[in-house]
Amino acid sequence: MAFNRGRGGSRGGTRGSSRGSSRGGSHGGSRGALRGNFRGSNPRGRGGRGPSARGGGIRGGGIRGGDVRPTAKDQASKNAVVVEPHRHPGSKVLYLGASSGTSVSHVSDIVGPSGVVYAVEFSHRTGRDLVNMATNRTNIVPIVEDARYAARYRMLVPMVDCIFADIAQPDQARIVGLNANFYLKDGGGFIISIKARSIDSTAPAEAIFAREVQILRDQGFKPKEQLTLEPYERDHAIVCGIFHG
Repeated sequence: MAFNRGRGGSRGGTRGSSRGSSRGGSHGGSRGALRGNFRGSNPRGRGGRGPSARGGGIRGGGIRGGDVRPTAKDQASKNAVVVEPHRHPGSKVLYLGASSGTSVSHVSDIVGPSGVVYAVEFSHRTGRDLVNMATNRTNIVPIVEDARYAARYRMLVPMVDCIFADIAQPDQARIVGLNANFYLKDGGGFIISIKARSIDSTAPAEAIFAREVQILRDQGFKPKEQLTLEPYERDHAIVCGIFHG
């Protein structure tokens, strides 16, 4: 009996650690950690620490709760739920840099059957995976197109409540601003994943984050909160806030 109890304990521990680590790492940096921010869960498992707030002159923890209620497991992890209040059931979300749709599927769960996620992906190969995933989710509209040319999908995308941007481009803040001017309603929310090494491989990450935040402000965005994704991904930060075009 003692052997069986030990086996059960090790099995539970292995599952907790492997599942927690895979969520934070296998989905790739921002995608793995963002699942924790969307749903209030701990991306490293029950015992890990969530993303820290820092930098850019933006107060960490400024947006908490929103319209997403944490589950019992989320509450047990005692992590703050950080979520834009514009993302709630029935919302329309424009997702830039959808990739194969892993994170898009989480947003799809949040907005529910009455909401819509317009998922834009540039790569045709990855776009095929996105299209296949969307066949089982009627609230996702896959768009294989270049987000730098927002006018190209104007016949498919209406005014939206929130823009989520996860694109690895040196001018990603400008691209988000361009799409916001086309599709984001006044007072709508935005979330951008800033990947410092995609912008500048030599400058300090904190300086790049501050510069990108200023570019966002110049385009009518009002950042409210900034989170780094360390230790899950180096030199990545999430900035969220409100748009007033």
